[in-house]
This record gives sequence, C-alpha cells and structure tokens, in this order.
Amino acid sequence: MRGRKSSLVLAVTATFGLLLAACGTPEQPQLAGNTGPAASNSSSASAAPAPSTSEPGSSQPSSSTTKPAPPTTTPPKPKPKPEAKKDTPEPVSDNATPCKNAAARACIDLSANRAWIMSEGKVVLGPVPITHGRKGWLTPPGTFKVSFKNRHHKSSIFGNAPMPWSVFFNGGIAFHQGSLREKSHGCIHLSPSAAQRFFGHLSVNDIVQVVP
Repeated sequence: MRGRKSSLVLAVTATFGLLLAACGTPEQPQLAGNTGPAASNSSSASAAPAPSTSEPGSSQPSSSTTKPAPPTTTPPKPKPKPEAKKDTPEPVSDNATPCKNAAARACIDLSANRAWIMSEGKVVLGPVPITHGRKGWLTPPGTFKVSFKNRHHKSSIFGNAPMPWSVFFNGGIAFHQGSLREKSHGCIHLSPSAAQRFFGHLSVNDIVQVVP
C-alpha cells in the first residue's frame, strides 16, 4: 500500500514537470525601481530629442536687435575772425617820381641821383642810378626838350672824350653813358644798359624834367 502511494506521487511529480517544461515560467510584472533592461529602454526613449517643426534650410530670426552706431562726422571748425585793419600809411612805391609834369618823358632827381623813363605819367624804367655836374659845372634844374641825339658823339670841349648814346636836352647837357663814380661836367651819366634805353625811348622834342 505504501509502495503504491510512492509510485503515484512520483507519477504526479513527473507529470507536473512535463507541464512546466512545455508551457514555460509565467512572466513576472516589472516593479518600480527595477534597473533591468526595461528601465534602460524607457529612459532612452524619454531622452530622445523632440522632432523639429521648422523646414530644412530655414533659419529663425534672432530676437536680439543691434542698435546703429552713432554718426562720426567731425563738426566744422569755426573760421578765425579777420583782424582789424590798422591805420597805417600806404607804402610809397619806389616807382613814384618827383616830377609833376605828366607830359615828361624823362625825369631826373639831382638830390637822389636817380632818373626814370616815363610814358603818359607812368614809369617805364627806373629808378636808375646817375651822376651829374660837379661843382662849377652843376646841372641846372628845369623843364627842357630833347634837341638832338647822337649814338657815337664825342666832346668837342673835352678833347673828343667819347659820349656814347648821347641825348641832348639843354644846350650841351645830355644823357650819355659815363662813370657812376665820378661826377660830370653837367651831363647825366648812365650805365651802358640804361643809356641805351634812354636813347631808344627819347625822341626830339620830348620833355625832360630835372628837379633839384
């Protein structure tokens, strides 16, 4: 009797084992806090980025705005105030002559040892340096007219002394080329270039004015 019970228990146990092998072990529910593969899969799924709703190639405008830089133009400098004119006398031109005759074509200043060529009251040449009559042979002042001219004149009084470019205006007194260091016997000595200019400018009957 006892042997039959033992055989029956073994048979039931064998039968139950066969059923477990065929059907497998039922799946147990996942508990909270489980660190198994299921939990890892859920965290990976939650960390996935949200899908973008913008179209490819489009860029969103920046919300920040840049203020324009202020203009860098330099203000114009103030113009300097003009200086007040001082009450100073006008400078006397070196071309001013002491001759008052507007018709004079030549002017001689004996005291200043200078001479000018004139035309219609205006200076054409000068002042140029001169020498004139020494003591006993002084050149007289006054207004005269040219009497004649001689390019190669020689003095008949002083031993045929040469008087190049002679322009006579008062008897035997003439403009001519001569020494600017020694005084003359009444004539007006000029440099070679000035003597040629006076000779070319003056004609017979032209007025020559001599002032002391």
